[in-house]
Amino acid sequence: MTNAVATEREQTAWPRVLIVEDDEEQLFTLTIGLGREGLAISGARDSTEALAAVETIRPDVILLDVMLPGMSGIDVCRALRDRGISTPIIMLSSHNEELDVVLGIEVGADDYVAKPYRMRELAARISAQLRRSQPTPVAEAVHPRQHVAGRVPIVSAGGVTLDTERHEVTVAGREVEIPLREFQLLRELLEHAGRVVTRDELLERVWGFDYDGDPRIVATLVGRLRSRIEADPDYPTHIVTIRGVGYRFNDRP
Repeated sequence: MTNAVATEREQTAWPRVLIVEDDEEQLFTLTIGLGREGLAISGARDSTEALAAVETIRPDVILLDVMLPGMSGIDVCRALRDRGISTPIIMLSSHNEELDVVLGIEVGADDYVAKPYRMRELAARISAQLRRSQPTPVAEAVHPRQHVAGRVPIVSAGGVTLDTERHEVTVAGREVEIPLREFQLLRELLEHAGRVVTRDELLERVWGFDYDGDPRIVATLVGRLRSRIEADPDYPTHIVTIRGVGYRFNDRP
């Protein structure tokens, strides 16, 4: 994508990635590898450095190791979301930390990548997060953004209204805060209200066709979304599970 050596002026235009990793060798490898992919890399080695760096660097994407000294990566993710920081977070984990990854998604992570990393795959995951979170030239620096034609800015069904331009969701007239990924998922369901949307379709439309992580992420995100818009998440009336197929958003109140 770009030469390994770049001027300081060029680097300031690159998307900013914060890597939170306590292993010095891993951090060095990621810094060099992702730097060659046209990304401006900053590093943090523990939770304290990470929380401070997010405020000062204002990264476009955060790579967050699950296992950190002191506060875990999951707790760091939770703390960032509690502060209202919506920056995309990709969890970095070993294969035997699957339960921790699921928990990380539940507290607000957007994706995860298992070790050992394939640098091109990791760069593609970062690219996907940039495209979804920043419809601006900063996302174009890594991968051209695909334009989706024919989508209306406001969609509504069953008493739930979503406004993409204002990033607002109302349920029976009451405004509800919805994080970005859940917002994207809700939009897909609302745009197909009354019809079944399969899990694979949601994976492709919300996470991207190249996503090859844990498909259970869809069920996890649906559960989080239900907790925000359903009167009783245990007995949902808006988002209905069609067992073995996917989900349907009821088009009636």
